[in-house]
Amino acid sequence: MRTKICIIRYFLTVLLLLFISFGASAVARIDDDVVKGQVTGRVVDSATKAPVSYATISVFKNNSKSPFNGVITDDNGAFTINNIGAGSYRITVDFIGYRKKTINNIVISKGAPTVSLGAIMLASVQNQLKTVEIVSKAPVVENKIDKMVYNVTNDLTAQGASASEVLQKVPQVSVDIDGNVELQGNSNIKFLINGKPSSIFGASVADALQSIPASQIKTIEVITSPGAKYDAGGTGGIINIVLKDSKIQGVNGSVNLTAGTRRENGSLNLNVRKGNFGVNAFFNGGEMINSTTVNSTDRLSYNGARDTSTHLVQNGNSNFTRGGFQSGLSLNWDITPKDQLTVSGGYNHFGFHNNGLTNQEQTAYDITNNNIASDVLSLRNSNSRFSGKYFDYSASYKKTFNTEGQELDVLYTSSYGRNNSSFFQQQDYLSGGYPSSGSTSNNPGKDHETDISIDYAQPFSKTFTLETGAKAIFENINNTVVTDTLSGDVFVPNANQTYGFNYNRKIYAGYLSATFSLFNGFIDGKAGLRDEYTSTSADFPGTNIPGYNTVAPSAVLSHKIDATQSFKLSYTYRIERPEYRDLNPFYDISDPHNISTGNPNLKPEIGHNYEFGYSKTFNKGADLYIGGFYRHNTNDLQSYTTFYDTLSVGGNQYNNVFLDQRYNIGTQTTEGLSLFGSVQVTSKLTLRSNIMLANRINTNPGNPTVHGFTSRINLNATYQFPHDFTAEIFGVYHSSQRTIQGNRPAFGFYNVAVRKQFMKKKMSLGLTASDPFSQYINQRSTTSGTSFYQSNLRQLPFRSFGVTLSYRFGKLDVKKDKNRDNNRDDSNSMPDNSDSGGK
Repeated sequence: MRTKICIIRYFLTVLLLLFISFGASAVARIDDDVVKGQVTGRVVDSATKAPVSYATISVFKNNSKSPFNGVITDDNGAFTINNIGAGSYRITVDFIGYRKKTINNIVISKGAPTVSLGAIMLASVQNQLKTVEIVSKAPVVENKIDKMVYNVTNDLTAQGASASEVLQKVPQVSVDIDGNVELQGNSNIKFLINGKPSSIFGASVADALQSIPASQIKTIEVITSPGAKYDAGGTGGIINIVLKDSKIQGVNGSVNLTAGTRRENGSLNLNVRKGNFGVNAFFNGGEMINSTTVNSTDRLSYNGARDTSTHLVQNGNSNFTRGGFQSGLSLNWDITPKDQLTVSGGYNHFGFHNNGLTNQEQTAYDITNNNIASDVLSLRNSNSRFSGKYFDYSASYKKTFNTEGQELDVLYTSSYGRNNSSFFQQQDYLSGGYPSSGSTSNNPGKDHETDISIDYAQPFSKTFTLETGAKAIFENINNTVVTDTLSGDVFVPNANQTYGFNYNRKIYAGYLSATFSLFNGFIDGKAGLRDEYTSTSADFPGTNIPGYNTVAPSAVLSHKIDATQSFKLSYTYRIERPEYRDLNPFYDISDPHNISTGNPNLKPEIGHNYEFGYSKTFNKGADLYIGGFYRHNTNDLQSYTTFYDTLSVGGNQYNNVFLDQRYNIGTQTTEGLSLFGSVQVTSKLTLRSNIMLANRINTNPGNPTVHGFTSRINLNATYQFPHDFTAEIFGVYHSSQRTIQGNRPAFGFYNVAVRKQFMKKKMSLGLTASDPFSQYINQRSTTSGTSFYQSNLRQLPFRSFGVTLSYRFGKLDVKKDKNRDNNRDDSNSMPDNSDSGGK
């Protein structure tokens, strides 16, 4: 592992030095352009004089075949292109159903830095288009005032990957080797799909993310400072996964297939739109092929009197498989140009299976007499399964008015889930004459969540808009635990470990938010206040959860130094309500020496999040973002391991046990720095890097304060060869971090991908490789307390090779239509889900 990490560090260091050197030279060349010119205009239909919304404006240098800048027109057909250096240019104006228009000899100079093109007339094409190909490439990362947007469709190494692997490349996001996600160092994240909650995340976020293929994702939105319109839940922030769809007229779609040594998946997208009615459908499925993980544990513990020590050694392996599928259907109807109705539904399923054998040796030492009290050898056979089936549906209505920005949104969503988890474990003793022990458990459950929200926005001027809304959330979760224990040669019912657990939560919320501009545009901002009342009940004995009210303020201020650079400062108050999986008192005894359970008495965690960021866009395609963040949590929710020399669970005795459970542990403060940079070194080579440095401080009453520094660096290089051939390499290194009881292991890996496009870019063939020269990623961790110390090594199979085939199909029939702007192509636009459904 050390040799591998050294190689990865060397690779990342070399790539980082190249990034910095190329970036410095690119920035130096960029800053030579003193003049920052501007071109404005408005695109209209030559016959009707109606504005042409979402037309593509491209800027070319004279004698150049590739544009270096460009925008799309707004709802009024207007556009502004900033930061154009001195020189002579040509501009093209293009939109489906119209003849392309070229404007030559546009001159930018110090004396005349601004050019107004006035009204640009586009003439319609009389006959229908037989085949239309739309090519529009947004930057991989877009930095907006309240979020960062990662465009997955432009990420080459995402071929054949899952949502979990794509998140490893997203700025400010960290994903460990098991798929656990942190945002700016905080794991309490609210996940959404298309701006709406989904029951697929209820059982296990890590497993749900592994089941969503990257080929199905359009963008990932990272919202570190959610406004008042969003739910206050999630002290870490919000990650919204936006799936692909289309509003293009006609029939079109795509097929993606991936075969590999570690993962196989496929997806199908189909879009049909005729006039004001559209249908979007998708289906995808995938499987992680059986892989074997090697585990070894070395534990030394002491009894309460410290006159006996126990040394436990476990060596084993486990076979793991995961699979699932998602499907969805969405119907969109533009009832009128100002009334839109959307109805959608989806059915999802995923599950996993894990089984393995573990050799165990437990040696007890009599410290007083300095001799071995006992030495027991045993073999543990374990098997666990999970299966979840989920159905989500929603209905939304959007009403716009004559006043630009005035809008009414009504959203209803409902999610149903049915899942089942089970385990089997049996220990056969190879010495000491002990009888075999074991248990089996079956844990079926159901969950149902319904959200109803209404949002309204009212502009009072060009510089001031008020938004308000209300929302109600109803959650109902129940499950049953049935446990059998081994008695002799048969498993018999264990009434003490058989029970039911019902959990209900209601949240009622309202908010008021204002968007404003002050001092003649010197400061732009958004501030709001959200109030949420939470009522929770659980029928587990001894559990009483009182209702509580949360008032959550939020604010973000932004100052544009010029059109290319800006500062932003934000504060948000967040709350993390304990999730059902944290509360469920079900005991997982698949390993009797490592038992986990929920804690029904958990309180909500409170978070105060501050962020200060600077962003800069350079004239020739380079981007830079530097952000500092400070997060302070009280009643911090964390997993804590307690050692028991003997633990009684439902009348059964287990010895030498680690019990893992969530607690409200003191406070946690995270101070960090996030950097993102992208440099277009040449017209063919692009370098990108994400770096995060953070220090986490945990205080736990009665225990020492723990400081844990961590760093993460991602580096990405993409090269465009001739003939539509592209290559990309991506590497990541995540350092270890100290925790309240030990440390989290370091890890690093790299991916290589190539892609060749055919048939006018309708078809592509890609090859990918992950860690091709290393079979395993080694994970070394430690856990310690006053009476125990444990070291653990996991060897996870990570090396893989894959091949991906993608095909886009369909014809787009375009007719001149007064409601054209309501049927425009949104397949490459970035939806602003900060204004959808009060999420």
